[in-house]
Amino acid sequence: MKKLFRYFIIIVVLLVALFYFYVKFLGAKEGEQAPDFQTTLIDETSFKLSDLQGKYVLLDFWGSWCPPCRKENPKLVELHKKYANKLTIVTVALEKDSISWKKAAQKDGFVWKNQIVHQNKFVLLSPIARAYGVTEIPAKFLIDPNGKLKGKVSFTEIEKILSEN
Repeated sequence: MKKLFRYFIIIVVLLVALFYFYVKFLGAKEGEQAPDFQTTLIDETSFKLSDLQGKYVLLDFWGSWCPPCRKENPKLVELHKKYANKLTIVTVALEKDSISWKKAAQKDGFVWKNQIVHQNKFVLLSPIARAYGVTEIPAKFLIDPNGKLKGKVSFTEIEKILSEN
């Protein structure tokens, strides 16, 4: 029985590693055109990423259940206030249920229109997250005004890029 359990654990670990590398290596790369997607915002309006060309776009993957995400959210709100004329923020909440994200977004001060919620038992299986190679959250991707992916970025890198342009 112990041997069978050991094989089971090995198979699970291998499957997780395979998924991680599959998502990581097939996701969008810096300098490429950002993967376009179409979805519905939380206010039920249609949304297409490529419609935002002309300004920088910050695509932020987060979850209400994720302590590091919640810790970073005040910085995201400050970034929105500081660079509203240069930057459009698009948040993608990766959630297991349809209730928690709303309370978290309101509590954390998300006031921008472009909020998306993808609900799935396995949150990283969101098609948008897979297109960007998201293997952990929080994850932030900066897209330039021409739609080119600047890459996965930190707040320091975002500040530097936006202050220079």
